[in-house]
Formats: sequence, C-alpha cells, structure tokens
Amino acid sequence: MTDPRQARADALLNTACEATQRRLKVFLGAAPGVGKTYAMLSAARELKRQGVDVVVGLAETHGRAETAALLDGMEVLPRRRVDHGGRTFEEFDLDAALARQPAVLLVDELAHRNLPGGRHERRWQDIAELLDAGIEVYTALNVQHLESLNDQVRRITGITVRETVPDAFLERARDIMLVDLPPRELVARLKQGKVYVPETAAVALDAFFAPTNLAALRELAVETVAGHVDSDLREHMLARGGAMPVRRRVLAAIDGHAQSEYLVRVARRIAERRGAPWSVAYVDTGGAPDPVRAERVEAAMRLARRLGADTVLLRGPAVADELLALADREGVGQIILGRTRERPVARMLGRSLTQQLLRRGAHLELAIVATPAERARSRRRLRLPGGRGARREYLLATLATVAALGLAALAQRYLSVANLSLIFLTAVLVVAVRTRMAVAVFAALLCFLGYNFFFAPPLYTLAIANADDVLAVCLFLLVALVCSRLATRLASQVDSLRAAQARGRVLLELGQQLAASADADGIRTAGARALARALGMPVAILARDAAGQLHAAASAPQPFGLSVQDLAAADWCERHAEAAGRHTGTLNAAACWLLPLGGEERPLGVAALRFDAAEREPDPDRRGLALAMTQDIGQALERARLAEALEAARVQGETERLRSALLSSVSHDLRSPLASMIGAAGTLSSYGAQLPEAERRELLEAILGEGQRLDRYIQNLLDMTRLGHGTLKLNRDWVDVAEIVAAAVARLRKLFPALRVETALPAGTVLLYVHPALIEQALFNILENAARFSPPEAPVRVDVRAADGQLRIDVADRGPGIPEDERARIFDMFYSVARGDRAPQGTGLGLAICRGMIGAHGGSVEALPGAGAGTTIRIVLPLPAPPGSTP
Repeated sequence: MTDPRQARADALLNTACEATQRRLKVFLGAAPGVGKTYAMLSAARELKRQGVDVVVGLAETHGRAETAALLDGMEVLPRRRVDHGGRTFEEFDLDAALARQPAVLLVDELAHRNLPGGRHERRWQDIAELLDAGIEVYTALNVQHLESLNDQVRRITGITVRETVPDAFLERARDIMLVDLPPRELVARLKQGKVYVPETAAVALDAFFAPTNLAALRELAVETVAGHVDSDLREHMLARGGAMPVRRRVLAAIDGHAQSEYLVRVARRIAERRGAPWSVAYVDTGGAPDPVRAERVEAAMRLARRLGADTVLLRGPAVADELLALADREGVGQIILGRTRERPVARMLGRSLTQQLLRRGAHLELAIVATPAERARSRRRLRLPGGRGARREYLLATLATVAALGLAALAQRYLSVANLSLIFLTAVLVVAVRTRMAVAVFAALLCFLGYNFFFAPPLYTLAIANADDVLAVCLFLLVALVCSRLATRLASQVDSLRAAQARGRVLLELGQQLAASADADGIRTAGARALARALGMPVAILARDAAGQLHAAASAPQPFGLSVQDLAAADWCERHAEAAGRHTGTLNAAACWLLPLGGEERPLGVAALRFDAAEREPDPDRRGLALAMTQDIGQALERARLAEALEAARVQGETERLRSALLSSVSHDLRSPLASMIGAAGTLSSYGAQLPEAERRELLEAILGEGQRLDRYIQNLLDMTRLGHGTLKLNRDWVDVAEIVAAAVARLRKLFPALRVETALPAGTVLLYVHPALIEQALFNILENAARFSPPEAPVRVDVRAADGQLRIDVADRGPGIPEDERARIFDMFYSVARGDRAPQGTGLGLAICRGMIGAHGGSVEALPGAGAGTTIRIVLPLPAPPGSTP
C-alpha cells in the first residue's frame, strides 16, 4: 500500500514543479475541421497582445482564409525543405526553433510523422525536445490519434489510424482545451468545402464523417479531457491533504497472441481511470522458439513503453507462479488477462491460468478481456500445427506406432507375450518424452487404434469387447499427458537455465575484462569486443576527442565507417542520454543502434551497434543483453573517470604539499645563509679597520662558508629539477670506486673537520661505468646526512663490497635512528622530521637527489636499521663487465 505521506509529498512536488516542467497546451478536437488551429492561433494572438514572445513554428491553414488571416502580424519560422521520392516537401524546422528560443511556440498537427532524414520520426518527439529546452508549446490534436484509443477508433470508423501519439506524452500537458463542434455543424462545414475539397468531402461524408462516427468520437474527446481533469484534481487534492485514492498497480499479462496489443491499450485506459501506475508482463516458459509469437510480444512491449508502462520479461515454467510473485513484489492490485483458448483437460483439472489466479490470488482483482473476433477465428482453426519441426514430430509418432505394431506382431508370434499393450505403452512413452503434448496424444490415439484393430478381440474391428482394453486406452492417454507435460516442463526449464546461464556468462566475462582494464581506452576496447562477440554484429564505442568531436575510440571485430546520420544520432544520444538511430523513433535513418554509456549530466560516450540492412529489430533478450552490457561499460568508464579524478586530486595535493615545503625551505634555507653573510659583511664594512686580524679572518671565513652552503642548496634545487624533468645527462666513464669514496670523504671533512670516517674498501680495483661526479654527489649527500645525526665522538662508517655482479656501499651512523614506518619516506622531497634528512641545517633534498641519481644509473638506495644503533643507508649499483672483456 502506498504511504499517504509519501504520496502527498510527491503531489506537492508535482504541483510546485508544474509551472516549470509542464509547458504544453493541447487543443483537442473530435475530428478534423472543428477549429483547433483557429482556436490555437486566436489564443496566440491574445498572448502577443499581452507582450508575450510568441512565434509560429508551423500552422496548417489547409487553405482556409479565416485561419490564414490570423497569421498576419505573427512571426513565422521558415520551414525546412526536404527532398523525398523525387519531390520537395516542407517540414517543421526544429533547430531553427531551438535557436530562436521564444517564450511560446505554435506547432500544429502533433501526430504528424516526419519525413525520413529528420532528427525524430514523429512530431511529438520534436515537441518533447522543445519542452525539455524550456519552450512553452501550443499544439493541436485529434482524439483518434491517441494510441490507447486506436482499437476503439477502428471499431467505430472502420479505419486504422497509423499516426498516433503516446498517451504518456499527453500527461506532460498543463492544459488540454477541448475544441468542440456539434456533428451537424461539422457536416455543414464539410459540405461547404471548409474542411476538404468537394471531391474528398463527398467520400468523407460516407465514411469517417458519418454522424454516428462523429458522435462517438466526440464522446471519446470529452472522456479524454475529463480524465485529464480528474488526474489534475487528484494531484491537487492530495497536495492539500485530501483523501488519497488507492493506487495499486495494474498489471497486464500478455501471451504473444494476436490480442496482445489490444490488451495493452485496455490496460492503459483502466490504469488512467484509476490514476494508478501500470505494467505489462510476459512469461517465457521456454520451449521451441516461435518467431511469430516473439514478434507479437515485442510489438506489444513497444506499444506499452510508448503508452508509459513498465515492461517486464519473466522466465519460469509456471505462468501463474511468476505473475503472482511479480504482483507481490510490485504491489499489484489488478491483473488483466486476455481470453485465450485453454485446453479442456487443464480446465477439468482446475489448472488453467485463470483458475490458478482465482484460487491463489484472493487479494487481487482479475479482469478477463474478451476479443470475440479472435476467439471466433481460433475456434475455426482446427488443424495440426504446421512447420517442418511439427511435421517431423508427427512423423516420429507415426513411425513409433508402426514400430510398435511390428514388435507386437513378432512378440505375439514368437514370444507368446501375454500383454501386448505394454509395447504400445512404451511407444507412447518414447514419443511423449521427446515431443509436445499434442503429438503425444496423437501417438496415444494411433497406438490404441492399432492395438484395438490388430490385437484386441474381436480382431480387425474397432469394437471394444474387453474392459481391459478400455483401461489400456485410458493408460495410453494418461501416460501421454503426464510424460509429455513433464518433458515439456523440463525442456522449458532447461532452455530458461541455458538462456540465463548464457546471459550471466557474457556479463561475467565482460565484468572480468572491464576489471582488468587499466584505463578508459582499455575499457572501451574490452567493451567493444565483448559486445561484438555477444551480439554477433560490428560494434564501435564512440568518445569525444580534444576538439569535442565524436570518433570511434574502439571497434570490433574490425573498424567500420560511420555515416553522417550515425554521427548525428550518436551526438543526440549522448546529449540526451537516450537510445537513438535504427529501431528507435529518433534519427532512425542511421544504420546503427546508438546506446548511451553515461547519464545526461555526465556523458561518457556512445555504443554504436551496426545492423545488417535486412536485419529486423532485436528480440527482447538481445535488447536486454545489449542494454545490460552498455550499462556495465558505462559504470566501468565512470569508475575510471573517478579514479582519474582521484589521482588528479592526489597529485594536486602532493603538488601543493611540495609547493608549501619548497616555500618553507626557501624561506629558511636561503634567508639563514644570507642573514649570516649580510651580518658579517656589515660588520666588516663598519668596523673593519678597528677589528683585529683574527676576527676579520673569522668573519670572512663565515661569509665564505655560508656562501658555499647557499651554493650547495641551489645546486641541489637544480639537480632535483633536472631529475624531475628527465634532462639529467649521464657522461659515463670508467672509474675506481675507491676514488669516488675518497673524493666524497674529502669533501665531507671540509665541512666536519672533527668527524671520524672509517672506510672498508675491497682489496682489488673495482671499476664502475658511471657518471663519476653524480655518484660522488649522491655518496656525499648520504655522508653529510649521517654526519649531522652522529654523536660528536661516534664515527661514520663506509663499507664497500662487490658480490654477485653488484656493488654495495653501506653508510652507517650511530645517531638516533629512523622508525621503520618512516624509512621509505626519508627519500621524499622536503620530508620534514627531526630524525630524518630534514635537520635544522638540512634542505630535505639530499636523499631525494641521491635516490634520483642512483636510479638513473640503474641502482637503488634504501634505509636499514643500524647494527645496534643508528641507521644504515645502502647504495646498490650494477657492476658492468670490465672494459675489453665484452662488447
């Protein structure tokens, strides 16, 4: 049951949004000639007099002078010229209307079918796009063009109306104005030539414009307007806290027979009168596929979607079980069924669909809709099912009966079998398990006739003299019915499981491939291949390039060209997040079926499915599979987009952190040396002559030391910049590792004269093919870092070893050490921690530069715990073959 508070909230929201979302006004008439266009133009002139920006997009005057006069002084958009069939026609220009963007636009003939080549197949779709763009639209419509009334109009007039408008579109109307004219006056206008030319008018008076037809159509128009008023009244009463009607869902169950579309239209009218949501369901029980039935089901589903219903495809062996389960899940209050031919045996056993629903669905209303014409035709169709498969099954039943006759004759002559009926019963059992129920009954009848004629006394007659023979025929029929029923149910369950397994396997493989894709390009490639393999057709995934143009980012099984119509349909599909192209009502001149991969707010591309020219619309299974796969691809692209955004945010945060660290480092490590240099230079400038020689030398040495410190800092910044941009060039040369260690230690002793450095070098010469200055700088940075954190009396030890084609240099100090969770971070730029590289006089760049320089030579550097105390920094470099030994 619907929650009253939720329903009232929905009604309040609908009422609040009505002014912005419902911008359609429909002038509804019972028939052509009642004055719809005249009333629409009159209302538009009144709006123009009030200062409203009104534009006439299209108005059909049909040569009526009084109607054409109303266009004087009105702005009229030029029409679009279309060449079709060797002739030139004029159509409504949708793009011109969107570019003009008036406050109110007049577009006549809502039910008009556009000529091929336009964006949409129907004019109501053009108007829907105008409404979505925020333009208020006035339009005109005859009641016979409403989709749900199509069957009633055909029964009233004998004419099938081809140009229809979905009732769901009419729900977007803010106002529906009934333009009425009594039948007598309309007939008089027709005779005066104000509706059609005289030749056409004479024919119309005898057909569509018969007085009885006009009266019935007039009643339909009044009912339609009254239903719209009732719907608005319910919304307003609910919004104001009035009594809320019960809005249980209406469910129409179709079976794929000829009355399915009629049943959908009836369900639409019932749901509209109740003001209730509605659904259309079909239960696939498996079995041999029937193309005709599948086409009828798909046509009924398309009609239901146009009329605003939710469509559901169920699978299961029992129709009643699936319908009742759906009713419980969706809160269905009424089930509508078509009256179809049911087997007498099923009715006698109480197992017909109607009886099962009545017995088990006590809380449901059940409506049985009769179609007399279809039932009369079905009663006259008393013939065996046709088709090659059916003929083969009946041939199998005949052969099984002949084989049973032969075996029974042999058994009677040579084996003296007492009960020959078991042979015929076995034949019936074989046929029942392998075929349908009708074929099994046919085999049972044949076997009984053969058994009774040839083996049951009196012989060679169909008379039954023994009660056992009556039991035999009953057993034949019972075995045929039971076994065929079980076999049919089992086969349908197997088919349903196979279909579900195939669908699940395809979606599982797609999910695995999408999960393994690293970026959006990989996702598009994997998605295109999976779609092409599953649907058996060429597929392209379209994305926008840097210029904003759609292009094929991935194709399978091989690239194919896209026409101008395909690209136009793809652009519309992505912008509106709706399917377009072939087998749709939008830009259906395209050869591809275009499906959106994202939403309207966040488009992610389009999937283009190329059909063969002779291929029909995909069945519900293929359509559902394609929609499910494109949804998965779109979700994968959205995840990739979010991952990229997250990575960009992480990089931006890291950049901001480095920028802040750089500013902090510059403000400290540049100003400190400069302050010392300025202070010493100022003292020398002011008191140089008065200072003793020793103090002047001390000040000069301070200036020199701080200048060298500043030079090292700037050099570190330059080295880090070259490493970051990849512009660091390696001038390799052969050098002894002992020379590099000696040079780095010598530089270190100039900064820390009192520091003890212990070295352990290999006994022999170890040659490296490196850039000597860079390796020396890297080793110096590590030594300097160790010196700053070693106690004054503790030495810094350098241990060099060569083994297994690698050179290992360990620099160990006796300092406070580095926690394990921070050892990897000390190689980050500007890492600030009192125990790491960032000392009061450090820059936070030394170890980062070291890692970059060593990495450029194919080596590595890592921080390890010291032997008992302190930290060990280990450098590992590859040892090349000695010069001259290998090329």
